[in-house]
Amino acid sequence: MTSVGNYFKHPASPYVAGALFGLLTALSGAVAKQMLGASASFVSAAGLILQNFAPALADNMYFKFVMPPSVSWQMLLMVGVVIGAFAAAVIMGDFGLRWTPGPDPQWKAVFGPSRIKRAAIVFVAGIILEFGARLAGGCTSGLAVSGGVQLSPAAFVFMAAIFISGIPTAMLLYRSRY
Repeated sequence: MTSVGNYFKHPASPYVAGALFGLLTALSGAVAKQMLGASASFVSAAGLILQNFAPALADNMYFKFVMPPSVSWQMLLMVGVVIGAFAAAVIMGDFGLRWTPGPDPQWKAVFGPSRIKRAAIVFVAGIILEFGARLAGGCTSGLAVSGGVQLSPAAFVFMAAIFISGIPTAMLLYRSRY
């Protein structure tokens, strides 16, 4: 037990973590007959909230036929992700609220000193990312990882598009600073 405990006191190997994640994805498909994905859970949660607080907004074609609001297996997966992240942080001795006195220096250099501006950028980027995930029919974990396990051509096109679009995006955002 000591060697296992010591292993978890150091940062986990990304290779081991990747292999375990691949195995988990394959087992999810084989055992549960469900492939991993996350973006639909946020849409389901939004639909449930709208149904209860703004039923007129929830009464549309998307929530009726494409993503009916419900407590789905993906929502339960997201709860499991949060619990698993908490457990991993506690086991690895990394849990704790560590607030730094200021923002990450790289973000501050690129986006300026305003916390409101940086928060707005992250919020808008999250909305764009979720919109793109729903437009594509899945998020990175659903399309790239689960699709890659199934050798889906769309998954490999998506992964190539991530890298092809990520490089110019990073160049645009960071300019020549990094």
